[in-house]
Amino acid sequence: MAGGTWVSQNKVRPGVYINFNGATQPLGALGERGVTSLALSLPWGEPKTMISIAAGENVQPLLGLDLSAPALLLLREALKRAQTVLLYRLNTGTKAAVTVGSLTATAKYGGTRGNALTVIIQENIDDDLLFDVTTRLAGVEVDVQTVANIAGLVSNGYVVFSGTGSLTETAGAPLVGGADGTAANQDHLDYLAALELQDFHTLAYTGTDATLKGVYAAFVRRMREEEGKKVQLVMENYPTADFEGVISVKNGVVLSDGSTLTAAQATAWVAAATAAASASQSLTYGAYDDSVDVAPRYTNSQIVAALRAGEFVFTPSQGHAVVEQDINTLTSFTPDKGKAFGKNRVIRVLDSIANDVKRIFESFYIGKVGNNADGRALLGAEVVSYLRTLQGLGAIQNFDSQTDITVSQGTDADAVVIELSIQPVDAIEKIYINVEVK
Repeated sequence: MAGGTWVSQNKVRPGVYINFNGATQPLGALGERGVTSLALSLPWGEPKTMISIAAGENVQPLLGLDLSAPALLLLREALKRAQTVLLYRLNTGTKAAVTVGSLTATAKYGGTRGNALTVIIQENIDDDLLFDVTTRLAGVEVDVQTVANIAGLVSNGYVVFSGTGSLTETAGAPLVGGADGTAANQDHLDYLAALELQDFHTLAYTGTDATLKGVYAAFVRRMREEEGKKVQLVMENYPTADFEGVISVKNGVVLSDGSTLTAAQATAWVAAATAAASASQSLTYGAYDDSVDVAPRYTNSQIVAALRAGEFVFTPSQGHAVVEQDINTLTSFTPDKGKAFGKNRVIRVLDSIANDVKRIFESFYIGKVGNNADGRALLGAEVVSYLRTLQGLGAIQNFDSQTDITVSQGTDADAVVIELSIQPVDAIEKIYINVEVK
């Protein structure tokens, strides 16, 4: 029997012709979250470049190490929650190298991982005029080429070959001299300049330098208030930021393998978990993955003081480290920014609205729809549809499309003004019970 799809009813053969069409979806769909960014000093990898790493991706071709390696601890912690990590290698380092006869093999990147490379040159067993040139990383073969001389060699993902003339056999020539070097403050500035061009939700500064904390905080404030990019920054012990865009982690955690992460190291997980949390999700009392305790522990009064100061604290609960309260550093509340702005779940709702409406407008309306009553009505309908999606997810409540939104002509002929009233939903965190004993 014939089959397939149809456009008009003109089929000749008997059969069943079916079109599968998705239901019409509003353009105002809720944008996906889950992108965080880290800038790290590493022993291998392309420096000064933003590398996008997806959860579950094999990182060895990019970073020269398995994700379980100690050097990739913070990336590993971030990938426990993040869908994507935008990783920036801060340090350039010194490249390892070795010379065998007329051939020089130089590590593709600077760093100590280059010292794990070895080049082996042996006569080919089938043709004594050819040589097999093998590159090994930590004893594992990563490249092999069969050539007649140095000119026939091409660089691979780990080693750059140079020189001229014939090859000299060697059972194994290790590359030496690789060094990691150190990252300067300018490297962090270069990272932030590169990150500004990316789409992301959170970033973490995993260090403790007070000057750099100020630099990172100023960057996020500018992103949120001047560039319209609603992102959040996670740092350790910086409650003085007093800003909804900055999360200050007070303490660290103990993992199941016995290792202890400092507050600075825990920022990688917090940034990833914050990025991955949906607009209707709070991290309050959420467990840090693979944790068994916190470090250090605090008394009840210390925890209360930390929360009042706008600090993100881990506390022990049922054999895990959990987030005591999903808050940011905003504590100077005003009529324009009340107490709700100190809750990260509320900020995620507001940021999602800002980011998604901007995305919808740029993708489907700017320069494409006339600024007349019909065009503004169409834009308003898309925003309403989007907000109803948020309400259906429990991110906002009590939204009334008749009274809570207006779309009107702006001062300029090409401008539109949207007036919007919303009520974000916060998570239940406190339950007060009166018990009457009879």
